[in-house]
Amino acid sequence: MIDHESIKEGNADFSLDGLLFKLRDIEFIKGNSDWRSEQQFTTSHVLLAVISGQGRLTIGMHDYRLRPDTVYVCSPKQTFGTVVERADEMEMFLLKFDAVGEAEHGKKPLFPLMGEIPLHSRGQLAFLCEVITSQRYSQDELERFRSQATFQELLYYILKSSRLILKDSQTALERTKAYMEEQYSDSVTIDQLARMTDISPKYFVDLFKKTYGISAIDYLTELRMNRAKQLMAQTNVKLQDVARQVGYSDPFYFSRKFKKEVGVSPTVYMKSRRRKIAAYETSIIGQLLALKMIPYAAPLHPKWTTHYYRIHRNDIPVHLSAYRQNQHWEANIETLLQAHPDVVISTSKLAIREKAELEKVAPVFYVPWKEKNWREHLQLIAEFLDESEEAEQWLASYDRKVKIAREQLKHKVQDDTFLIVRILKNNLYAYSNRSMAEVVYHDLQLAPAYLSEHPVYNQQITLEQLASLDADHLLLTVCQETETLEYWKTLQYLVPWQELKAVRNNRVHLLSSDPWYEYSASAHDRVVAELVRMLSGNHPK
Repeated sequence: MIDHESIKEGNADFSLDGLLFKLRDIEFIKGNSDWRSEQQFTTSHVLLAVISGQGRLTIGMHDYRLRPDTVYVCSPKQTFGTVVERADEMEMFLLKFDAVGEAEHGKKPLFPLMGEIPLHSRGQLAFLCEVITSQRYSQDELERFRSQATFQELLYYILKSSRLILKDSQTALERTKAYMEEQYSDSVTIDQLARMTDISPKYFVDLFKKTYGISAIDYLTELRMNRAKQLMAQTNVKLQDVARQVGYSDPFYFSRKFKKEVGVSPTVYMKSRRRKIAAYETSIIGQLLALKMIPYAAPLHPKWTTHYYRIHRNDIPVHLSAYRQNQHWEANIETLLQAHPDVVISTSKLAIREKAELEKVAPVFYVPWKEKNWREHLQLIAEFLDESEEAEQWLASYDRKVKIAREQLKHKVQDDTFLIVRILKNNLYAYSNRSMAEVVYHDLQLAPAYLSEHPVYNQQITLEQLASLDADHLLLTVCQETETLEYWKTLQYLVPWQELKAVRNNRVHLLSSDPWYEYSASAHDRVVAELVRMLSGNHPK
């Protein structure tokens, strides 16, 4: 479901007097359907100005459909990330700026808008962004100074446009969408929705899809399936009752529809929900999903657990904090105490006090993290849950996929060497975690350019040392925080970097933290698929 955070005219008491806005950076982004910007944490305000194309944007816990002539604002200390969805290219500008205000603003946000702001642009948005870019990167110091003034003009234009649009924000189209969200269990037709907007059915269909990036019927189906999942998580629920409550009079038709949309039948789905299993850490989610089991509670966040948040946030009733390696463990345990799971599954790497508190929630099964590998983790969890046969079937399927992938990659890359480079702050590291060592170099048998006594390493190297390794392919993991991203941007313009063999041959591949930093069966399955796609030539430039 796409949530659209409303921009209310509740900022009437918000005063711009005494506020200063300073542009820090502007970047023009052009991406095709393979392009994505990994979720990153920002310490400044971020403004995304979409000029053309379509895609998805996540700001914090809110999802948006990217649309032309629209700006999106992310406040400091939030995360944001984008994905291009269509084959045609997306063009947008990313602006970072600081807001400095007087003391009386206290803890109020220093910029009055957030989320999605549609504009009646007619080219004005693109024009102002292009002028700012030209001035910002001019050789003339006076022109660079002038870019701040043009940036103020852009902010004025956005604020004025949003004020005009918000006078009638509850449009007829938004009313039909709200009606569907409230009355999804009724018989809802396109003709009925079109009459509510006083336009023709054909025009309504086109307008809804253009506005929200999804057809009205598909949106209605999405609402019904998400509600059905919630109902199926309850105990002693009957399939025919679920079907009726979400708008389907025929339970057999509902079953076929559910399997088509979700991928498994309602019976299989309900079986996976019978036990309330809490996955205490991200890797446990990946193991449970390999066993076709959806956890009752799990850590979810659009940045820290991107894949699971996007795919399963409506399937998992209880969301735990996934912020920065379980920093909020006390709050998570309090949430679990209120949720009453039947069992908790965790790794063994918890501190003594955290273990003691967790064991007050429910029986806890600890997976021996360091002593066993991911395959053994999966088998141990499966044995505990009486799902050993499912684990063996999954592992056999994974091994078949790996064998096929290995043959495909061998034909494609032959004896090419690979180096995984981690970029953090202003430093480069030859890097390999457990997942990379076991999947990239062991399962797929790709040749490492960096030879180490240990399969897991994090060795700082210089740019000169990187050149001497002479890797045919570079796999880059770039920490998504401001200082690292600035260094990565600078690095790409340095001559020694541009002279690297992998760079010259366009064989530099960016890795996202998800799934590459997760040690689980499901994550490794996605790593294999991503490597095949990446090295087949179908990768972002």
